Amino acid sequence: MALYTHHLPRWKKEEVEAIKRGIEGHTLVGVVDMYGIPASQVQQIRRNLRGTATVKMARNTLIEHALNELGGSVAALNEHAEGQSALIFTNENPFKLFKLLEKTKTKMAAKPGETAPEDIVVPKGPTTFKPGPIVGELQQVGIPAAIEGGKVKIRETKTVVKSGEVINKKVADALVKLGIKPMDVGLILQAAYYRNTVFTPDLLAIDEEAYANNIVLAAQQAFNLSVNAVIPTRLTVSAIISKAVQEARNVGVEASIYEKDIVDLIIGRAQREMLAVALAAQGQGFELDEATLKAATAATAAAPAPAAPAAAEAKPEEEEAEEEKKEEEEESGMAGLGALFG
Repeated sequence: MALYTHHLPRWKKEEVEAIKRGIEGHTLVGVVDMYGIPASQVQQIRRNLRGTATVKMARNTLIEHALNELGGSVAALNEHAEGQSALIFTNENPFKLFKLLEKTKTKMAAKPGETAPEDIVVPKGPTTFKPGPIVGELQQVGIPAAIEGGKVKIRETKTVVKSGEVINKKVADALVKLGIKPMDVGLILQAAYYRNTVFTPDLLAIDEEAYANNIVLAAQQAFNLSVNAVIPTRLTVSAIISKAVQEARNVGVEASIYEKDIVDLIIGRAQREMLAVALAAQGQGFELDEATLKAATAATAAAPAPAAPAAAEAKPEEEEAEEEKKEEEEESGMAGLGALFG
């Protein structure tokens, strides 16, 4: 139900009008949470945002009046104006604004009663504390502390508060003494209204590197699909033609179709097959003439050698010699088969 300002004091009416002008004068308006931010940090944030965004602090009731008077889809921001809220006006897009506000956050010590934004973990290792009451204080909150080498040491990594749990006073005090600052303090964007759409933080928190990698992967997959499905585009037509030429050449070689562009490949393939057969024949006791033996040896040396399996255990010399002979015969036969199938 819309609220109206006719019954409001003059200064409140002026505040509502200022909020409405800010919304109408910018492409984006956001609701931010100001809870727990020291005044000095608020001033620093304002300075950092100068020229990019403007923060407007106002009571939630006045924000509600302004949004309802404007009406339309922008009024949906009322659902996100809770707690110690403020408005932020900018002409940036919501993704840039979210990233900018994330940079305003700093780590601060936890206060009793605050909710842990994530698991609070105390790492194991030495501390600077000398033996004393600190050992008992740490143990009381579940931190395994002991004295070692004249210093207090955390014996193992311990999660003292899980995400979403309330931090009690004893834990808060222990974390302060250990120098652990788990709280992110800064402007927290609760929602942003941009081009008739409300964006929430879960939509804006994007891993830019992963997003870019996904775009690259999608482009590669689309390229491959275009080439393999023979769907010519400006970017893939050259690859499609090259693939077709290569496939046609392979068919010509396999079928021994004597065309001027592939006759050399056919002859080369026949030469390799001949040498493979010659080596296989030599392995069966046939003698080769010097020229054939030299060519076959050179062809074998040029081919990559298969990896030899690691010996499970030492073997007698006679067994090794016999196995080497069998391996040579098998390699000769495999070379011939390899040549026959290209």
